[in-house]
Amino acid sequence: FSFITPEEYLKQFPSNQVANPSASSWGEEGYWRVWLNETNEWIYPHLHIAQERMTQLVRQFPVPTPLQNRALKQAGRELLLAQSSDWPFILRTGTSPAYAKKRVKDHLLRFMVLHDHLLSAEVDEHWLAEIESRDNLFPEIDYRYWA
Repeated sequence: FSFITPEEYLKQFPSNQVANPSASSWGEEGYWRVWLNETNEWIYPHLHIAQERMTQLVRQFPVPTPLQNRALKQAGRELLLAQSSDWPFILRTGTSPAYAKKRVKDHLLRFMVLHDHLLSAEVDEHWLAEIESRDNLFPEIDYRYWA
């Protein structure tokens, strides 16, 4: 028994079956309706805009100052938190929709404030420290992945 990489395996066994997996999910009815339906479809246009703006920010600040670096990292955190599949799931199931809606809006709002602060070259360090302490998961986040 030994470990090999996928590349090594393909060299040893070049003839393999081709498979085309079907789209499926553990969600209701076996697909993603839980995460995209009339109760939560409003989220996605906002997430797409934020995603595009994050990419623009990363490209606009290739060599950020230390403060800009912190703001870019936090913008990435806020975007990831806004994109959490928990929020549309909760909206669909109705367990606590007000909470889920608030979380999406709060993270998107913080993202937009960071975006505006970065573009205006006026990052509020006190406010940034406050939101960093509130949601500081992914301490080593690399915002350059959005480039």
